Amino acid sequence: MAQDRDIKYVNKDFGDFRNQLIEYAKNYFPDSYNDFSPTSPGMMFIEMAAYVGDVLSFYQDTQLQETYIQHAKNPANLYNLAYMMGYRPKITTPSEVDIEVTQIVGATQGNPNWNQALQIPANTQLKSTATGNSNFIINKPIDFTFSSSYDNTTVTIETLSAGNPSQFRLTKIAKAVSGQVKTITQTVTSVEKFRTITIDDTDIIGIQSIVGSNGDIWYEVPFLGQDTVFIDNTNNNPDNQVVPYSLTLQRVPRRFVTRFTSTGQLQIQFGAGIAGQDDSVITPDPTNVGFGSNQGVSRIDYAFDPSNFLSTKAYGLAPSNTTLTITYLVGGGVQSNAPANTINNLVGYAVTPTAVDASQLGTVVFNNPQAAAGGRDGDTIDELRENSLRAFNEQGRAVTLQDYTVRALSMDSKYGSIAKIYATQDQLTNPNSSTDSIIDSNPLSLSLFTLAYDNNKNLTLATNTLKSNLKTYLSEYMILTDAINIKDAFIVNIGVNFDIIVRPDYAGRDVLLACTNRLKDYFNITKWNINQPINLSSIYTLLDQEKGVQTVQKVEVVNNVGGTYSQYAYDIQGATRNNIVYPSYDPCIFEIKFPDTDIKGRITTI
Repeated sequence: MAQDRDIKYVNKDFGDFRNQLIEYAKNYFPDSYNDFSPTSPGMMFIEMAAYVGDVLSFYQDTQLQETYIQHAKNPANLYNLAYMMGYRPKITTPSEVDIEVTQIVGATQGNPNWNQALQIPANTQLKSTATGNSNFIINKPIDFTFSSSYDNTTVTIETLSAGNPSQFRLTKIAKAVSGQVKTITQTVTSVEKFRTITIDDTDIIGIQSIVGSNGDIWYEVPFLGQDTVFIDNTNNNPDNQVVPYSLTLQRVPRRFVTRFTSTGQLQIQFGAGIAGQDDSVITPDPTNVGFGSNQGVSRIDYAFDPSNFLSTKAYGLAPSNTTLTITYLVGGGVQSNAPANTINNLVGYAVTPTAVDASQLGTVVFNNPQAAAGGRDGDTIDELRENSLRAFNEQGRAVTLQDYTVRALSMDSKYGSIAKIYATQDQLTNPNSSTDSIIDSNPLSLSLFTLAYDNNKNLTLATNTLKSNLKTYLSEYMILTDAINIKDAFIVNIGVNFDIIVRPDYAGRDVLLACTNRLKDYFNITKWNINQPINLSSIYTLLDQEKGVQTVQKVEVVNNVGGTYSQYAYDIQGATRNNIVYPSYDPCIFEIKFPDTDIKGRITTI
């Protein structure tokens, strides 16, 4: 909440001004005026002057407090301070939901006819049938022919003919956000430095694209001084089924920034460069650094900005002689939180999917099994203040080990998904290192131990393309002096054997199945991290909590190695201390690869 106004720059009020004016008159005009009674005419003028001083002091204190985000109350000032501290205020927040997309395809030789499987383009628009009729957009393409652990295509039999499958149902889960696509055009003739275009609309979520009439694409950047953006390229390497796109950094002279005003308008600002005279790339050398001085002959001790040492950087090109088509998204808010099974009305595709048979489009069905959630109105004054203070500390940089972990896990899955990551200083994993002498290791280097998922959601090593994408992605956030070594963590496949005694009047088979399911959930790989130990006492407690279990007699963790399992053997017994199975010195993760067969339970007697 806003703090009370406690900034007193002058630190005087009406009484202070009045008393000082009286003392001033007594000291400097003792013979001219000496009637300071409340009813005297002279006191009227003194009090009027004190009143003016009090008012000016109040406004001076108020103006000063509006420069501090803890005390500012004017929304316009708060928005300016928020952007200065690196926070982007939210006018509205869209709701999110998982959309179940299904398609019916024919069969060929008992398998789905994949030639009929559709590839639905991005920006498919849906509408909710609930109150409010909120619009939703699936902003990523849906490819029924592609399947991975993060983008799985579920295949089920739809109909049978003479005992054989005649139709199959293909199901995918796609993310959708609430919003409606709108488009405006802006004709630009002459060049104007830092041209600003204002979109006067309500509940603006953000810009989707800006394209010029000549086909030029303009890219949004956090600030005009940043001239690189992430670009997707189709991955043609053998691992393209796991990593659909490769990530590259590309310099973009055509760029823009956006900024919300306190009234809900969205301002778009472009650079100041002129086409054909782009000076964004200048190589510094002794002949041009410091030239053009108008303050003296020598500039040896001048403080140069390394990003703008000539003060001529254009911060991107300014549009000219073109018509800009601006596509933006509006919507969100509390009203966009639609109930389950209501988002099933197809408004239209951005581009009609190509199909061998046009009737295949009619077999596509959309639905949301769960309610859309997360939609809310814009930041309140107090939220804006607190979020700005938080953003100032975040800075968008990777500094701590946790920063690198979270940043790596946040990379978009279309570039390949990091399933597990463990960050540590390089010297801590080097067997030649000691506290007194660091040998063969860089004290500023970090080691990121990574693993990915295969199509069955089992752990596997990250591919070279995935590591390259991760390296490119992290390069935008890491500190200059940091060095990162991306390595493979070790996978140790295990099995669990347990013996239980069942209480009387309980079906042993049912109790055994319930215990097995508890262990499957406990060892679900999504809940485990690299270098996480196994607490056997927790497993005993977990099984004891199952109804019908009288006693847990034994819990044994065994190592499965070779064949379809990991090639790395591990001495489970030697690594167990005080009922805790510790991981190896080299970062590793314990995984039950086949829960249905690797978790074995028995019912015994006393």
